[in-house]
Amino acid sequence: MTPDSPALPLVFVLNGPNLNLLGKRQQEIYGSETLADIESLCHETASRLGLRVDFRQSNAEHVLIDWIHAAREDAAGIVINPAAYTHTSVAIQDALAACPQPILEVHISNIHKREPFRQHSFVSAVASAVISGCGSQGYALALARIAQLVGVPPPR
Repeated sequence: MTPDSPALPLVFVLNGPNLNLLGKRQQEIYGSETLADIESLCHETASRLGLRVDFRQSNAEHVLIDWIHAAREDAAGIVINPAAYTHTSVAIQDALAACPQPILEVHISNIHKREPFRQHSFVSAVASAVISGCGSQGYALALARIAQLVGVPPPR
């Protein structure tokens, strides 16, 4: 099977507002990697794990919600970095709550060491797990956990 084979489980990797500016803003918090670097990491990791990835980013809450609805029908799992919507969006929480598949919440920085308003996540209440503060490696860890949760045999 090739990495694009429809027989491989599909994971939506969804990214929220301002993540398109990774590598250009607040490098002291988010590092120098770009979103394109993270997308490459996700595709490489997924291929090694026996998964497919649909990697997306939007600054618009309603677009993220539409993608969550699509993932509900089309994906085996969801990795989501909701960015600032983590702390504000009950609508994203509600959309994710309607998803039966595993949901992994990812944050590049450790949100618990940030400003008090960033320490609360609406998404965590519906996520299977939360990975925070591991930089871009958090995405790879989330994909590995999704692979386990959906029953993909470990790579040899």
